[in-house]
This record gives sequence, structure tokens and C-alpha cells, in this order.
Amino acid sequence: MPKYKLEYIWLDGYEPVPNLRGKTTIKEFDTFPTLEQLPMWGFDGSSTRQAEGHSSDCFLKPVAIYPDPTKKNGALVMCEVMMPDGKTPHPSNGRATIPDDPGTWFGFEQEYFLYQDGVPLGFPPGGGFPPPQGKYYTAVGYENVGSIAREIVDTHLELCLDAGINHEGINSEVAKGQWEFQIFGKGSKTAADQVWMARYLLIRLCEKYEVTVNFHCKPLGKDVDWNGSGFHTNFSTKHMREVGGKKYFEKLMAAFDKYKNEHIAVYGPDNHLRLTGLHETQSIDKFNYGIANRGASVRVPHSFVNNGYKGYLEDRRPNSQGDPYKIAGRVLQTIATVPLK
Repeated sequence: MPKYKLEYIWLDGYEPVPNLRGKTTIKEFDTFPTLEQLPMWGFDGSSTRQAEGHSSDCFLKPVAIYPDPTKKNGALVMCEVMMPDGKTPHPSNGRATIPDDPGTWFGFEQEYFLYQDGVPLGFPPGGGFPPPQGKYYTAVGYENVGSIAREIVDTHLELCLDAGINHEGINSEVAKGQWEFQIFGKGSKTAADQVWMARYLLIRLCEKYEVTVNFHCKPLGKDVDWNGSGFHTNFSTKHMREVGGKKYFEKLMAAFDKYKNEHIAVYGPDNHLRLTGLHETQSIDKFNYGIANRGASVRVPHSFVNNGYKGYLEDRRPNSQGDPYKIAGRVLQTIATVPLK
């Protein structure tokens, strides 16, 4: 009977941004295991800010499984953290508490910087800046993207596809050393699981290049003329795709305006450094929407309007450190307040 290497992966209790954690167990199965076959597994929560040392047991509940393309008989197991009874979600377990709807589709655009020796790839070591922004977005050439970044992002793309993650594309971004990948999923939990797993695969891949993935939304600070990193969230419900209409759209945007503070609260830390009204953002204390407006809170695609206000919308406020579980959950909460008629 084959032995499978199961990498259990979870989010720790650090705030405001949890870290990914992982440990491996070996189990025998006739074939690649199903989620139902995977046992719960304990860990030391006192080492992950999820328990006290005198009562440190926490448990990992498998919620999604993917083949690990880097290992023979390997599997990547996304887990929720549970209390010692194995039934109660841990307070840090955001996944267990969010609303979910398989009919709501999410497309997440994950921006990030690749760092080496304390600076973004391509920045002069020891300080200073490369030539200004302009040529780096969707760029080609050593002077624009360096010598290892493309190998990293292309390898990451292949790893995600081989793992069954709905990775939908990559591009270099506006700042030097900045990149983006896109993940699509149906339902908030499914989509967010795949984002976290894609983040995990990227971070793990970069280990061998001695490169760090910097997800901070404004790692170079707000006082320099360099773009920050977003986590733009595209979403559509079954009603938005099939019925829609201008009246419903306007009510939906009114609800997003009404709950703008609740959205910002879960859209990632330090967003005040990024949402300044500059660098393709709206100010953090304002809400607006606009057709094809990349400086709006919500960008409305031309295709949405041309199709009778049906399709998807893009919330541009979430930032690159945002938790997709909480972001998708908040989007669904707000949508639920809007009557369909």
C-alpha cells in the first residue's frame, strides 16, 4: 500500500495577518486520499499564538486537499484550526464563520513584491531606487524584470495548475519587483482555500531562490512614487449574472457605501498607506464606483453595463495582505442586505 506524504497547512494566530504553517505526516492509502479519509491532527498551539503553554493542544480539521506536484505521493491539505474538543472552531478560524454560496464566484488578483537582501528584486542593494515606474508593468527584458523573477512566477503557475488550483494568469506589475497572479473559485470558501494554497506554494518555492514574498500593501512607504499592492476582488452572484439590472446595481452600490467601514475593517492592515487617492486608488474614507475607473472603490467593467448591468464587479479596496475568507465573507454579508426586487 503506497505511503502518502500529507502536508497539513493552516493559519496561525498572529494578528493582524496570520502566517501559513505546515507539517507533514505519512499515511498509507490504496490511492490518492479523499478529504473524508483524512484524520484530524493535533499541534502545539502555544507555538503559534493559538493556545497557552499549560493547555496547548489544538486540532487541524482537513477542509480541502490538492496533489503536491513537488513530491511523489504528496498531498497539500488545507485545514481549519479547532479547539481541543475537535468540534468548536478556534477563535482564529475565520473560515468556519463566514457565509458561503457556491453560486457566488470570486476572482482574486494577488499582487506582491519579491524581495532579496532587504529590497525588491532589481532595486540597488544598500539603498536607492531603479528608474521610475513606467516600463515594468507586463514587461519583458532583464533591465525590467531581472534574471530569476520570471522563472519563479512561471514555476509557481505550473505548480498551481498541477495541484488543481484555478490559477488564471500572471503578469509583472507597475513597480519593479512587483508581480500578480489571479485565482478563480466558486463559493467563498473554495476560492479562499485556493488563494491561501497558492500563497503557500509561492512562499515555499521562493525558499530555494533565497527570495522572500512581501505581501505588505505598501512596503516602500506611502511617501514615494511607487505603487502599492492590492488584492482586487472580482465577484458575481447568480442574480448578478442572470438578472442584474441598473436598479439592482444601484441598490447594491448603496449597500457597499453604507457598509464601507465594515469592508475596510477586513480588507487588510495598513490600507491607509495604500488607499490615498493616488496610484490607482480611492481614498480610504470614501466610496465611489466608476465604469472602467481604476481609481474607484469599485470598478464597473464596460461589459457589465453593455450587458444590461449583468456580470461581475471589481472591488479594488482589498489589499495584498487581506484574508480572502474574511473579504469574501464580508462581500456576501453586504450583498445579502440588498433585496432582489
